[in-house]
Amino acid sequence: MSRILIVEDETIIRSALRRLLENNHFDVDDAASVDEATSRFNLKDFNLIISDLRLPGAPGTDLIGLARSVPVLIMTSYASLRSAVDAMKLGAVDYIAKPFDHEEMISSVNNILINASPSAQPEGVTDTGQIQPNSKMFGSCAAMQDLQKKIHKVARTSATVLINGESGTGKELAARAIHEQSTRSQTPMISVNCAAIPESLIESELFGHEKGAFTGAAAARSGLIEAADGGTLFLDEIGELPLEAQARLLRFMQEGEIRRVGSVQSKKVDVRLIAATHRNLKELTKTNQFREDLYYRLYVMELIVPPLRDRGTDILEIADKLLTNACQRMEIAKLTFTAEARSTMLGYKWPGNVRELEHAIERAAILAENGEINTELLGLDLTGQPRSESIESQLGNYNLQDNTQTDKEEQADLSLDDYFHRFVLENQEDMSETELARKLGVSRKCLWERRQKLGIPRRAKK
Repeated sequence: MSRILIVEDETIIRSALRRLLENNHFDVDDAASVDEATSRFNLKDFNLIISDLRLPGAPGTDLIGLARSVPVLIMTSYASLRSAVDAMKLGAVDYIAKPFDHEEMISSVNNILINASPSAQPEGVTDTGQIQPNSKMFGSCAAMQDLQKKIHKVARTSATVLINGESGTGKELAARAIHEQSTRSQTPMISVNCAAIPESLIESELFGHEKGAFTGAAAARSGLIEAADGGTLFLDEIGELPLEAQARLLRFMQEGEIRRVGSVQSKKVDVRLIAATHRNLKELTKTNQFREDLYYRLYVMELIVPPLRDRGTDILEIADKLLTNACQRMEIAKLTFTAEARSTMLGYKWPGNVRELEHAIERAAILAENGEINTELLGLDLTGQPRSESIESQLGNYNLQDNTQTDKEEQADLSLDDYFHRFVLENQEDMSETELARKLGVSRKCLWERRQKLGIPRRAKK
């Protein structure tokens, strides 16, 4: 059994993460700071250390040097991506953004332990040391089977990949599957949402900058492309890149080198590029919104992630898995879909794809009272959504009455998402944001991020 040390100063997160790992058959210890970790434990006795980036006293990155051969996984907030990249430069094996998805955390832990030591294989790993297929990306329809085959083929090469698909279909999952099946799987995969970075900062974020290159550049910083050297760079929503950044990205792809903003020196980098978009880049080139030469540089291997409405009974397989996960997170008894609900899910068009399905199921699980989820609880806008005539033929032998997913043997004693959801809804009318954060033992920033993740609106001021 692999032994893991958690170093996290926020009590609720530390407790929930410990239970999550223990529920997945890991031996877990925890500490609230670097000093406590080093005074109570011999760091070399652990197979993995999971540490928050910002801790009271010494930062979590200090554990990298103290632990030496023991891999350190850094946790950080979404707003601290640059700090996470810097941590990886210092030797962190990987980083994960908070608030994290439970499956994402377990997947990261498993991958790190596999790569760190053949003798430390966790649950879900074959005797040959190979990771089983990505648990988040599955499906038996022809389109998904074809996609999986193409991913397996292109992963073994260094070819640039362009992933197309509607929002919410799982394009980043496809990119991560390529990375995990490639020869670069032991190196970092840096993910960048091009639409989330202000246009004025995009070049600095991607390529880095020298001290004094612009107002506020108090020190030289490496960019995200440089941070991915030796690994994979995933540019999500690449269609949102401004034209100036497109020109610099094109040079990087052609020459394999980058130049920081304000520098006259170029640096060679070895980066495998995967890009994704929900937009038609070919059409954008016709209106001069996207460079045609960059488009053809990206269009080496195109993968298309099918929309959920075209995946037949995959919808029910995904729904069953999402429902099982939701029940585990919120510590509620097993729920099932009624036959009507399952039929409705098959006939619905799912404009938001898997993301919409996930949110609908989580909402229904919260509201369910009698152990079943019906069409009304799903809360779907069925206006103008006629039932598909081919639904019955799609069903085949698929059982509409029973979920195909089985329960875990155990469930975590505490669900962090459920705790936040209940506590905030019950107390936000009488407490300020500062008071809520203090009672939860987290920062206001962490409280805001978790509100965004769980979709908990702030109480309107009277």
